[in-house]
Amino acid sequence: MTQVEWILLGGTSFLLLLGVPYAFAIGLVSVAALLAMDVDPVVTVQQMVAGLDVFALLALPCFIIAGDLMHTGGLSSRLVGLAMVIARRFRGGVGMVAVLSATMFGAISGSAPATTAAIGKLMIPEMEKRGYEKSFAAALAAAYGPVGILIPPSIPMVIWGIISNTSIPRMFFAGILPGLVMTCALLFACNVHARWVGIPSVNQRSTFRELGHALWDAKWAIIAPVIILGGIYGGVFTPTEAGVVGIVYGVIVGVYLHGELRWSMLFSIISRSVQTSASIAFVISIATVFGWIVAYEQIADRVATAILGFTDNRIVILLLLNIFLLVVGMLMDTIAIMIVFAGFIVQLGAQLGVDPVHLGVMLIVNLGVGLVTPPFGYTLFTAAAISNVPFGKIVKSLWLLVAIELAVVGLVTYVPQISLFLPSVFMD
Repeated sequence: MTQVEWILLGGTSFLLLLGVPYAFAIGLVSVAALLAMDVDPVVTVQQMVAGLDVFALLALPCFIIAGDLMHTGGLSSRLVGLAMVIARRFRGGVGMVAVLSATMFGAISGSAPATTAAIGKLMIPEMEKRGYEKSFAAALAAAYGPVGILIPPSIPMVIWGIISNTSIPRMFFAGILPGLVMTCALLFACNVHARWVGIPSVNQRSTFRELGHALWDAKWAIIAPVIILGGIYGGVFTPTEAGVVGIVYGVIVGVYLHGELRWSMLFSIISRSVQTSASIAFVISIATVFGWIVAYEQIADRVATAILGFTDNRIVILLLLNIFLLVVGMLMDTIAIMIVFAGFIVQLGAQLGVDPVHLGVMLIVNLGVGLVTPPFGYTLFTAAAISNVPFGKIVKSLWLLVAIELAVVGLVTYVPQISLFLPSVFMD
């Protein structure tokens, strides 16, 4: 390993072990590496600016604000009501309601932590009331969060489309089936858990009248992804413009149709969203510097060549890539991982002949599982915060859910048509 590689790998690992936030850790290591390379440190500023000087990134704060507006405006509660009518009679039905609600909310939020928080606040108390241990309810809230980044519109998919020069609408289409597969896997987990611990089924079939009422009550929530995604796929507006459409729609529905959103609440909603967007932008800018160093030193090419030199078995290489992504997903932020390791992942995918769209979905599914696993899983911390359940207790209840999600990772990796079928039907 070269001196720069030792600085990047050793320095980052050391700072993360000390508890330094990942953005500051890779920022400090990047400056040290630039000094060792005898490169003018002004490159740091140049690359930070370049990393954010991308028009499509305007979609991120727009989708974040739109998701918050729709949650506050009552769309998430109505989705939960619809899911309750659909799934309540099955064994483990209340857990299934939470999973179905998360899937529907993911279609208007695009964020894993937002999905965990929005649905978890509503469903964790309800699951506890129906006999579930609160620790399992919180673990399920953490586990269904990643569905929010698979079901479009997805913030990580926008990022991957930008950094890999892949069509964002194609990425959105590609995420639908993997997201539904993840949903079905978690529904199965809820049923298995309910049978294992003896939670009885409600055995109350929903009437057509109840279903019709729930559908009518949730109509504006159901229409939201149709308008946003339909506009993107139909060429009416770009993904960036779709975020603005989502904001306008959220305000109209929340203020005038549901009446649960007041104009006085907009400042706090926008303030929260700005803070979230700023933290994401900071991570992107710092990670861009790190990624530039990796590219400048041709580290990604050498790592990809080394892996291909170790074995030419495609199945083994994809397995090694999955293990690598799962490990780094436990330690770093999703967006930082995509930017820092984009060169290596794209290079390896190209040499293996993996479609960039399939590669992106595989990456996002992996990193979604990373959001659920300790020590730094975002959705884990979110679930702990909204449920007041200790972090350790949630982790103990998590392993069945993680095992099932890992099976989905394998399925998406080795059956590429799960990701590529819808793009090939609707965009080729």
